[in-house]
Amino acid sequence: MLDVSKWPWLKNLSQSRWFHPLLLLVWIAVGTGLRFCRLEMKPIWTDEFATIVFSLGNTFHTVPLDRVLGLDTLLQPLQSHPTIGIGGVINRLFRESTHPPGYFVLAHLWLKLFPLNEGLTLLWASRALSALFGVATIPAMFGLGWLAFRSRLVGQLAAAMMAVSPFGVSLAQEARHYTLAILLVIASLSCFVVAIESLQKRSHLPAWVGLSWVAVNSLGIAVHYFFALTLIAEGLVLLALWIRNWQFLSHSPTPPLSHSLARWWRILAVAAGTLAGGLVWFPVWQDIKGNELTKWVYEGDPVSNFLWPIVRFFLWAIAMLSLLPIDILNLPLTIASVVVMAIFLIWVVPIIWRGFRLQIKQPNIRLGMMGLGGYVLGILLIIFGFTYGLGMDLTLAPRFQYNYFPSAIALLAATLAYSVKNQNSKVVEIKEEKRFFQIFSSFSDAGWKRFGIIWLMGFIGAITVILNLDYLQHERGDMVAQIIQKESQAPVLIATTHKHHGQTGRMMGIAWEFKRLNLSNSVASNPQFLLAHIHQGWCYGDLCNDPEKNPASTLPETVDSLPKPLDVWLLNFHAPELLDSHNCTLKDRRYLPKVEGYRVRHYQCYS
Repeated sequence: MLDVSKWPWLKNLSQSRWFHPLLLLVWIAVGTGLRFCRLEMKPIWTDEFATIVFSLGNTFHTVPLDRVLGLDTLLQPLQSHPTIGIGGVINRLFRESTHPPGYFVLAHLWLKLFPLNEGLTLLWASRALSALFGVATIPAMFGLGWLAFRSRLVGQLAAAMMAVSPFGVSLAQEARHYTLAILLVIASLSCFVVAIESLQKRSHLPAWVGLSWVAVNSLGIAVHYFFALTLIAEGLVLLALWIRNWQFLSHSPTPPLSHSLARWWRILAVAAGTLAGGLVWFPVWQDIKGNELTKWVYEGDPVSNFLWPIVRFFLWAIAMLSLLPIDILNLPLTIASVVVMAIFLIWVVPIIWRGFRLQIKQPNIRLGMMGLGGYVLGILLIIFGFTYGLGMDLTLAPRFQYNYFPSAIALLAATLAYSVKNQNSKVVEIKEEKRFFQIFSSFSDAGWKRFGIIWLMGFIGAITVILNLDYLQHERGDMVAQIIQKESQAPVLIATTHKHHGQTGRMMGIAWEFKRLNLSNSVASNPQFLLAHIHQGWCYGDLCNDPEKNPASTLPETVDSLPKPLDVWLLNFHAPELLDSHNCTLKDRRYLPKVEGYRVRHYQCYS
C-alpha cells in the first residue's frame, strides 16, 4: 500500500504470507475498539427499547395508560423473566410489532448469557450483540472485495473503510438488527458476484453457492423485511445480463441456446428458492401497511417537497465515508465542521470519480465494478421509486440505507485502489475536470497518502458518533432529562399522547436517563409520567381507566389530582392541552433548546 523500499523490514513483512492476515487483524482491532467504546453511554431510543423488551419476551401492554406512573412502573418491561422462551418472544413480536423474529430470537438467547439485574448491564449486553455483528462485517468486506475484484488490496481497503465508517459504527452501537442485516447483505452480494462471474466464464454456478445463496436470502428476510430490496436489485442486474446475453445470442449465426439456458437454470432455482423463503412472510406483510407503527413513512409529502429526500440521501451517503461534529448548541463548531466537510468533499469527489472511470476500463476489475455498480443503481431506483412513486419515503431514516452500504464501501475501495497501486506514477488528468477541482485533487500525488487522509476522516467521524455529536441520532432523551432537571422548580409530571409502544419507548428513554442521572437532591429526582392514550377502538383490559377518555380531558384531570406546585412537561403532546384554566402558566419556549425527536412544552402549575 506504500513504498516500502526505504524500510527493508517492512518490505520483508509485506512479502510474508502473514502480511494480509495481520493487516486484517489490525482493521478488526480498530473496528472493535470503535464499536465497543462507550457502548452503554449513548442515549437509548425507542426502537432499542422495542428490541430489548421483545427479546426478553416481554410486552409493552403491562405499562398502564391514562394514569400517573413512577419510574419503576414505566421501566417494568425491562425486567428479565427466565421462564419465557423463544415461543414467547415470537408470540409477543407478532402481536405488537411489524418486524420478523430472526434477530430477536438470537438476542433472546444472547441475553441469557448475562446477569441482567442492573440496567447498564442490560443495555451493554443488548448493544454488544449488534456490535459483534458489526465487527464481523469488517472481515466480510475483505472477502467481498477480494471476490468482486480478485484483489487483496481492494479487500484490505474495503475492510479498513468499513472499520471506521461512521455509518457502520452508528448502527453497531444500537441494540438493533441492522448490523446482522448488513452482514447478510455482504454474504448475498458475495454469492451474487460469484454468479455473475460464472456467467461471464460460461460455467455453471456451483451447487453449494446456490444453496448458500438461498439460505442467506431466506435468513435475511427473516431478519429485516427490507432485505427484499437487496434481492430485487440483484434480480434487476441479473435480468439486464440475461437480456444482454439474449441479444448477443440472437445475433449469433448458430446460437448455442441450450447451453446458454443451462447456465441460467441454477440461478433460476436460487430465485425460486428465495421466493419460497420470502413468501412465508406474505401473511404478515399484508398487515404492515395499515399498522400504526409504519404510518410515519407515509406521513411526508416527497412530491411537494421534492428536494428533501435527495438532500437526506446525500447526508446519509456522506456519513458512510466521514462525519464531523454537528451540535445545535454549539454553532461555531457546527459551522467549522460544515466548512471542513465541504473542503474534504471537494477534494475527494474528483479522486473517487477519476478512480472509478479508470478502474472500469481494467479487464480484471470491470466485471466487479459493473456488477456492484449496477446493484447500487438498482437499490437507488427502488428507494426513490418507493419515495416518489408510492409515497413511502425510505430516505427518512439513515438505517434504511443499509442495503447499499456494503456495496458502496466496496466500490469506494476499488476506486481508491487504483491510485494506491499506481502511487509512483502521475495520474492522467481528465480534461473535462474543472480547474477548481484540479487544485484540490492534486493535493498529494501519493495514493497511499490520499487513502490515509480519507481513512483518517472516517476515523474522526467514528469518534464523532461515539461522542454523540453526529446527525444520525434519532432521539436525545438524555438532553430532555437534563433540561427538565435544570429548569424544574417543583415536582415533575412528564406527559405525552399515546398511540402505540413507540410513545411508550420515548417516555422510557426519559425515565432511563433520570435513573442514570441519579438526582437524589433535586426536585426532579423522582418524576412522574402520563401516557394519555388516543383511543382507536381498542383498549388492553384494565390498562385504560375509561375507553371514552381522550388526552384533552385526561391531562387536566391528572394535573388537578396532583399536589401543587407542579412542573408539567409535555413531550410530543398531540392534543389540546387545556391547562390555562387550571392555574397553569405556559413558559416561554424560546428559552428551551431544540432537541431531536421531541417537541417540548413547559407549564408551571399552582394551587
